[in-house]
Amino acid sequence: MTPWDKIRERLPQSDRHADQPSFRRAEDAEATSGARVDVRPGHGSASARTARRPTHQPWLARVINQWWTRLLQAVYKGSLSEQEAQYESHSTGRDYVWNTIGTSIWGVVFPILTVVSTQLAGTEEAGMFSMAFVTGTLLMIAANYGVRNYQVSDIDETHSFSSYQINRWLTGITAFVVGLLYCTVRDYDAHMFTICAGVYVYKLVDGIADVYEGRLQQADKLYLAGISQALRSVAAVAAFSLLLFVTRDLAVASVAMAVASVASLVLLTLPLALFETEKSRSWKIDEVIDLFRHCFPLFAALFLFNLIESVPKFVMEGALPYDNQLYFNALYFPAQGILLTIGFVYKPQLLRLASIWSNPRKRRRFDLIIVAVMAVILGLTIVMTLFMKWLGIPLMSFMYGVDFSQFKALAHLMVLAGGVTAAIDFLYAIITVLRRQGAVMKLYALSFGASVVLSLVLVNLLGLAGAVASYLGTMSLLLVLLVVEYARVRREITRERNPFA
Repeated sequence: MTPWDKIRERLPQSDRHADQPSFRRAEDAEATSGARVDVRPGHGSASARTARRPTHQPWLARVINQWWTRLLQAVYKGSLSEQEAQYESHSTGRDYVWNTIGTSIWGVVFPILTVVSTQLAGTEEAGMFSMAFVTGTLLMIAANYGVRNYQVSDIDETHSFSSYQINRWLTGITAFVVGLLYCTVRDYDAHMFTICAGVYVYKLVDGIADVYEGRLQQADKLYLAGISQALRSVAAVAAFSLLLFVTRDLAVASVAMAVASVASLVLLTLPLALFETEKSRSWKIDEVIDLFRHCFPLFAALFLFNLIESVPKFVMEGALPYDNQLYFNALYFPAQGILLTIGFVYKPQLLRLASIWSNPRKRRRFDLIIVAVMAVILGLTIVMTLFMKWLGIPLMSFMYGVDFSQFKALAHLMVLAGGVTAAIDFLYAIITVLRRQGAVMKLYALSFGASVVLSLVLVNLLGLAGAVASYLGTMSLLLVLLVVEYARVRREITRERNPFA
């Protein structure tokens, strides 16, 4: 026996094992499989329970991880449209809430970007960006081709969703090419050309995403369309604002906005629509052609309507400095609020309005809805006028860093024009539901001619005030013509289809 063995024998038992880990069988349910638990002070079962406790991710991180997992699984399986839907339909309250949120955020993108541009790049650069956005909006309308209202009211799905997609991608690509040709004809320098290209991509992604969001609305999941629209808009604003703050270069910021919008389409909007709706039958060339043919009157009328709105801006680009573009659009934004609010009221109900109209016994209810919406438009116009008189002008001056009190009278005229525009937009949607959209084409053509004449005369005579006056005059003329035409169409339909006559 060695001296070390003798010393070890004389040590107390408790001291002998003090420096060795002691283990016992855990008595809890989790340890019945034979796991050994260290019961030394500071190393006991509490530590083990802490190690076994699941980590809780933040809500946003969990949602992103779940969506990313779902997307990767679908890609791995080779099909997005064959995945099982996970979100409920027929949720009217949720539809209203998220459609309102999505449309509101989308509607304030342009105002927010002009404020950011003015504060970080100045009024002249902000005016150039505003002009690019105006042109981009026209290209987006061309890409939409007037199909959204027709698509969501296609209750029997006479055209497959695949045909709607082919139609939209063709119009989107064509619109982008036309936009680049327009910049070439205008002989923009590299800076303005890059701004326009970035804005055009962003707006055309809006146009292409619209067909997928329309599919969600057609499946009675409008709230998902609202979420998609909101996230795309937030991503675009964030990318633009961050890059402009860092670089003070509008061209770089516009390109960043385009990249963010494309990413949102590829990673969210497109897969969401395919995940959450039934798989479409294959596209047919005759259906695609029929969409071009059947929706041409809608496209032509809607494009002409927005061109009428834009004529004063195009005339100003050739006659006035670019900062006038900023002033005109800034004055229009409060009026645009009326248009957006009315959209919240009637657009989620287009499918139901089509159903009401299809039942001859409910025609009087259909008429009452029209009267009610027109009354809401009148009320909103009055409220907005009072708001601008009390708080709107000072608020705009603060946001833009420009004194808008000099434009107070023009602001009130522009609010009135906004109410008229909202009424036109609603009547156009109603005539679309009646499938008589071809009847309004001549009205838009007449109003377009009046807009060109008024803008050329008044802008060159009165400058910015002439642009506002020509816009209000043209919109008022178009509203009167539409009301008369709608009354004529209703009388004609009553004679043709009323079985109780």
